[in-house]
Amino acid sequence: MHIVCNMHISPIFSREIQMSQSQTSHGQASHDQTSQSHETIDYPLAYEGALDAPGEWERLRQQCPVAGVALPSGDHAKLLTRHQDVKGLLSDARFARPTAQDPAARIAPDGVGGSAVTGTSEQYTLPTTGEPHRQWRRQVSKWFTAKRMSALRPGMAATAEGLVDAMVAHGQPADLKAEFGFLLPVYVICDMLGVPADDHHRFSHWSDAMLSITRFTQEEIDRAHTEFVDYMSGHIAAKRAHPAEDLISMLIKDSDGEGTGLTDDELVATSMGLLVAGHETTANMIGKMVAMLLVDRRRWEELLEDPALVRTAVEEALRFDTNLGFGMRRFLTEDVEIDGETLPSGTTVICSQSAANRDASVFEDPDVMDLARSPNPHLIFGAGPHSCLGQALARTELQVALEVLLRKLPTLELAVPADDLDRVEGLLVGGLQRVPVRW
Repeated sequence: MHIVCNMHISPIFSREIQMSQSQTSHGQASHDQTSQSHETIDYPLAYEGALDAPGEWERLRQQCPVAGVALPSGDHAKLLTRHQDVKGLLSDARFARPTAQDPAARIAPDGVGGSAVTGTSEQYTLPTTGEPHRQWRRQVSKWFTAKRMSALRPGMAATAEGLVDAMVAHGQPADLKAEFGFLLPVYVICDMLGVPADDHHRFSHWSDAMLSITRFTQEEIDRAHTEFVDYMSGHIAAKRAHPAEDLISMLIKDSDGEGTGLTDDELVATSMGLLVAGHETTANMIGKMVAMLLVDRRRWEELLEDPALVRTAVEEALRFDTNLGFGMRRFLTEDVEIDGETLPSGTTVICSQSAANRDASVFEDPDVMDLARSPNPHLIFGAGPHSCLGQALARTELQVALEVLLRKLPTLELAVPADDLDRVEGLLVGGLQRVPVRW
C-alpha cells in the first residue's frame, strides 16, 4: 500500500488547500487536493499480539515520518511517529486537541469520538489555548502536585491491599483488571472528588461513551453526556450547599471568591474530565503493566529481587506500552512545517506517543524492556502546556499498585498464554479486555 509522505507544498498550493477546506467539512479537502493518486494507510495501524508493536512503526519513522492516514470515519489526517516531531508538536502552545466546533477530521462516522468529554456541547467546553487555558491549569493543577500525591499514598496503599485481599478471597484464576486494576483508580479519584464510589458502574459507562470511537452511536454518546452533566451538576450544587474537604469543594470555594474562578459550566466540565481521565487510562495501564511484566516472568523476578526498581519500572512500562490508544490529536490553526513538509491550517495531526517511545535515536535498544532505564524521556503524558495534568496521580497509583502486588502476591503469573490476551476495541484509550492471573 502506498503512503502519502513528505510532499512539499508550495505557498500557492497551500492557499488552494485552505480555500478548499473552507468548502469541505471535516478536514478531507487537504487529502483530496494532495493525494488523489495515492493511497493512505488505515489508522489505527494493524497489530498482531495484544502487547505487540505495529510492524509499520519503524518503517514510518525511517521512511515516512509524516504519513497520510485514513481514519475509521473515512476522513484523513497526518500521523507523526518520530520522537522529535511528536514532542515538538505537543509542546507547541498554539495547538490543542480538536473540539466539537473545529472542522477537524472525524475519528468515526457521524462525528463519533470527535471531542471526547465535551461531547457536542459548546456549553461545557474548557479553554484549550492562550491565557484562559493557562489560568484553568493553574487553578486545577495545584491539587495534583507530587507533594499532594505523596500525602495520598498511604491511603492508596491501604485501598490496594484491601482489593488484593478481596481478589484472593474470591479465588483464582482472577481477572486482575476487573478486581484490582479498575477499582483502585476509581476509588482514589472518587475519594478525591468527593463522589460516591458506589456509582462507579455509571461512571464507567459514561467514560466509555465519552471515549468511544465505534462502540457507541452518536445518540448513545449524547444521552450519556446529558446524564453525566446532570449528575455532576447536581453533585456540584450539593457540594456548594454542603462543602467538604474534597477537590470539587475546594474548586467551588476558589471559584466563589473574588477573582477569576471557574464558572459553573467549567466546574461541570472539569469534574467530568477529571473523573474520566482519573480512572479510565490508569485502570487500563495497571492491567497492561502487570501483563507486560508477567508475559516474560524474568521481569517480575527482577522486581522481586530489587523492589527499588519499581519507580523506573513504572516509567519503562509507560514507555514500552504499545497499546496506548488512538494517540493525541492536534488541530492546526495555521501552517506548520514538519520534516520539510508544510501542513496547512485545518489539518488534523495524530501524534503517536507509543511509536515515538520506540525511536532508536532517543532510546537505546528501544524494543527491550529495561526496568532500570534512566533517563527515560517518554511522551506518554504528552509534553508542554497540554501535558497530562494528572500525571503525578497516575504515577503514584501505578507505583502503589505494583508495590502492593509484589509484596502480597509474589507468585503472581498470567493464567493464559499471551496470545489469548485481547485488546480493548472501539475506544480512544487502549487496554486489555481481561488480565487473567493466578498465584
